[in-house]
Amino acid sequence: MTNRLDGKCMLITGAARRIGAAIATRLHDSGATIAVHYRNSADDAQALVNNLNALRADSARAFQADLLNTAQLPTLINDVLAWSGRLDGLVNNASSFFPTPIGEISEQDWDALVGSNLKAPLFLAQAAHPELAKHGGSIINIVDIHAQRPLRDHSVYGSAKAGLAMLTRSLAKDLAPDVRVNGVSPGAILWPENGMSDAVKDTIIEQIPLARPGKPEDIAGCVLYLVRDASYVTGQIIAVDGGRSIGW
Repeated sequence: MTNRLDGKCMLITGAARRIGAAIATRLHDSGATIAVHYRNSADDAQALVNNLNALRADSARAFQADLLNTAQLPTLINDVLAWSGRLDGLVNNASSFFPTPIGEISEQDWDALVGSNLKAPLFLAQAAHPELAKHGGSIINIVDIHAQRPLRDHSVYGSAKAGLAMLTRSLAKDLAPDVRVNGVSPGAILWPENGMSDAVKDTIIEQIPLARPGKPEDIAGCVLYLVRDASYVTGQIIAVDGGRSIGW
């Protein structure tokens, strides 16, 4: 395969576990050097980095940052550049997700959900833009199919993801022609870590034409396509949801 990512560096936020780790692994498989961002999951991040470096020496490194602290974001970009010497792609994957029933929403809830899902991607993109533009790089935002259709008791999360969808399209226009910006909207890929009843899972599966949940690798494959192969694609958000949003 000639269309690989050899020599290119990708920063993936929230990459220590789950979908982020799958994205890091897939891009690494295609030759990229991987900057693994994490906030609290230091052990998981280092384990992933060790696995990737065992395959290709010094091809991955872990970087800690609290994305809710906007002042840390340019530092994160600079730290990645000090290690890799370049930056070709930014994957805004890190995300807070929890319910916010009306009547119980706090300003802290707002700051956490909007901060991780909308504010941080914007300010990371702004900090990364000069370096990405040098290399014809790209930004991939991990959105959510619920950016289009509300999820009960998740009004703040849904609003933040809807904002991220608009930010994706806006940045695609503002950063063109030097940087491409696209999004991936997962459907039922991984069940919430805090648990979900079998009845709710069954209801969701009934809404999916492909009749099954997806896998983190499905998201990773779409990210790889947008980063590596989609040189004439920008401003697009691809739903990876087994067809669930068709009926919406």
